Amino acid sequence: MIKTKITEMFGIQHPIIQGGMHFVGFAEMASAVSNAGALGIITGLTQPSPKDLANEIAKCHDMTDKPFGVNLTFLPGFANPDYPGYIDSIVKGGVKIVETAGRSPEKFMPLLKDAGIKVIHKCTSVRHSLKAEKIGCDAASVDGFECGGHPGEDDIPNMILLPRAAEELSIPFVASGGMGNAQQLVAALAMGAEGINMGTRFMATKEAPIHQNVKDALVEATELDTTLIMRPLRNTERVLKNTAVDRILQKEKDLGDKLQIQDIFGEVAGVYPKIMKDGTMDAGAWSCGMVAGLIHDIPTCKELVERIVSEAEQIINERLNKVQVA
Repeated sequence: MIKTKITEMFGIQHPIIQGGMHFVGFAEMASAVSNAGALGIITGLTQPSPKDLANEIAKCHDMTDKPFGVNLTFLPGFANPDYPGYIDSIVKGGVKIVETAGRSPEKFMPLLKDAGIKVIHKCTSVRHSLKAEKIGCDAASVDGFECGGHPGEDDIPNMILLPRAAEELSIPFVASGGMGNAQQLVAALAMGAEGINMGTRFMATKEAPIHQNVKDALVEATELDTTLIMRPLRNTERVLKNTAVDRILQKEKDLGDKLQIQDIFGEVAGVYPKIMKDGTMDAGAWSCGMVAGLIHDIPTCKELVERIVSEAEQIINERLNKVQVA
């Protein structure tokens, strides 16, 4: 068993967190991960309203008696969800862990901390991680360039980003972005992280409440099958290649500096239900990490978590112990 500051902080058995994922992080996903001894996360903004989130939290409580959290992504200024309402549902639902992402959660930290909630903020740079520490976050999820979704604009991979975070941070952090197997867990621990956060890898599990077409696509994909879109808009997103993504990249090439979000709206807005629920794989762009190259099967969450931890223990106890230190 691998015990770290993160397992102690969140009261979980294994140092593995399932990150928030749009139209993936439902109660079925979060409870399966938590029941496996890791930390499951409900994606807050996938729920249309605070009341819907309250119902999803209640459903998750019915499906697990283990700790689970809720992801709250703070969107750019033009989008204005009812964040106080969502936080109220989290508090009244008895959830004690929140994963924040996107913009800084500073404005809402008093609401969260007054309720005794532990906050882990997802950051794509050391400077953002230090800001999270400064505003009172309990932990950081340090997200490297390999990640699915938004990797930021610095393009720093985890082999550099994690040891840099370890140099600077006082709060514990987990490695996020491209994580999916035992070797990476051991490497993350070696570089100063207290665990790993997995998104894309958890999508390819039996319990993931998404269409089989999505799971099959992840198994079939290699590490070369993701690409970056919206870089000209400084809203870079790593996605799995498909025909919709090809159209976006062509528009970016043709329009250059004149590209506006409206030009690609049809390929990026409101597409997740069509992909995740209906399995229409070319309906639009969807987030996917480079870790797809390491996904070769579709196990249960319990099988996946236990395999990663047991193989990590084996690597630590056998392979690393055999390395001769002169």
